[in-house]
Amino acid sequence: MITLTERAAAKLKVLLERERSPVTALRLRVTAGGCSGLRYDLAFDEVRDADHALEQHGVAVVIDPKSAPHLAGCILDYAEGLNESGFQIENPNAETTCGCGESFGV
Repeated sequence: MITLTERAAAKLKVLLERERSPVTALRLRVTAGGCSGLRYDLAFDEVRDADHALEQHGVAVVIDPKSAPHLAGCILDYAEGLNESGFQIENPNAETTCGCGESFGV
């Protein structure tokens, strides 16, 4: 499925604590849009029956069945620096990507 790095998990734990709501997992999905055709969407959400669910480094991650093929083998990381800060997705399924890294094409 996907790999969640320890840095990404640590940042997600902080964000989940701030959320103070009943959400229990990070939802990673693919939607239409962006400059390359498909874009990543990350949000905190509840686990649904049809979801592919996994837990890494103490963080639950859920992916809907439609998004799962596009995200197979992905690595979700977090970087914090002068030039770039935020979550980064390395996707081996992407044939094209945009410069900002938020969208891809297959």
